[in-house]
Amino acid sequence: MNRKVIIFTLLAGLATGFIASNIGFAERSKSADNLYKELELFSDAVSIIRSDYVEEAKPKDLIYGAMKGMLSSLDPYSQFMDPDTYSEMRIETEGEFGGIGIEITIKDNLLTIIAPIDDTPAYKVGLKAGDKIVKIDGDITKDLTLIEAVKRLRGKPGTSVEVTVLRETEKRLLDFTIKRAVINLDSIKTSEIIESGVGYIRLVDFQEKTNTQLEKSLRELEQKDIKGLILDLRNNPGGLLDAAVLTADKFLEEGNIVVSTKGRVEKQNFVFKAKSNNKHLDYPLVILVNGGSASASEIVAGAIQDHNRGIIMGTKSFGKGSVQTVVPLSDGSAVRLTTSKYFTPLGRSIHGEGITPDITVEYKETTEDKEEDRELDIFDEFLNGEKEEKDGTKLKRKKYDNQILSAVDVLKGIVIYNEK
Repeated sequence: MNRKVIIFTLLAGLATGFIASNIGFAERSKSADNLYKELELFSDAVSIIRSDYVEEAKPKDLIYGAMKGMLSSLDPYSQFMDPDTYSEMRIETEGEFGGIGIEITIKDNLLTIIAPIDDTPAYKVGLKAGDKIVKIDGDITKDLTLIEAVKRLRGKPGTSVEVTVLRETEKRLLDFTIKRAVINLDSIKTSEIIESGVGYIRLVDFQEKTNTQLEKSLRELEQKDIKGLILDLRNNPGGLLDAAVLTADKFLEEGNIVVSTKGRVEKQNFVFKAKSNNKHLDYPLVILVNGGSASASEIVAGAIQDHNRGIIMGTKSFGKGSVQTVVPLSDGSAVRLTTSKYFTPLGRSIHGEGITPDITVEYKETTEDKEEDRELDIFDEFLNGEKEEKDGTKLKRKKYDNQILSAVDVLKGIVIYNEK
């Protein structure tokens, strides 16, 4: 009897649940029916190709082509990667790959440079963030997918590629001949004392080695008793989410939210919080960004800005705030799928919006030294106790651009205010 009661109760519960979710079930069934109906079209097309196409088509080529088209139709960042492409992507995240040294995306249906990587062939010839690539080796890039563009730009080190770009600031087309090279990436490009106890770190991308390299650089600068730090994320196109979280973690109190992700399903929603024991909280911080700062760079800048841990300076960032999940497939290929979007600690969406600096400073091209550049910075009188020779600190300042120098002056002002 007890068993019958239990079974009856269970069935009643299932019935109740069925009634409660009946509408949702019907909607899912209708969606599934629509999908199966559309798959019939795909099956018909494959059958026609296999029976009537002028040459025999390999099944894998048909499936790969269909998957490439399917993923590319979603957004510029979702893509299907064949085994060779997936292998290249893994090598890139580890810090070494062949090519010209740029990060690209599709923006407004145009192949757009997010940023050239420092000291790479693309950087040396003068490609800039925001340049639109309209031709590769004479072929127009219209309707070219992101992965196809990457393949055409990469190649054997020592070979050359012709690239034509539209630079909107100059309203003209520019032609570049770029010799490919092996691109070896270190996350930290520069780590040094600029002047008067102001530390400077140029972080060019976020990869597996970033956390270790950044911690080493910070400790070395702190041993020199820095009073403030500039973290330069300009033209940093991003990289690994974990590396970005660990970077922001270093400058935030334990428990502070670094970034959250929100997707269509619950399993894609995450909140990342600061928790590391390696904290660097004892000095003011300025982060430099520009239109080439994207993705992971914007995560770091947004977290620092929302928690008032530092000042964001420069120009508005790129606005690439979507999360791609890479799912390996059984034959060595992989699907790279946009699954969610990034939000700053205060809930601001990064995607399409970017990070607006607290202090906007437009970049100025370096010009010949002027006599007034030799004048002593007034802040040095407070920080050093006495004036330096004109051939000292001020001459050293001339090797830095105007945005870095503005950040130096802001940090000096903060240090003076704090001391008084």
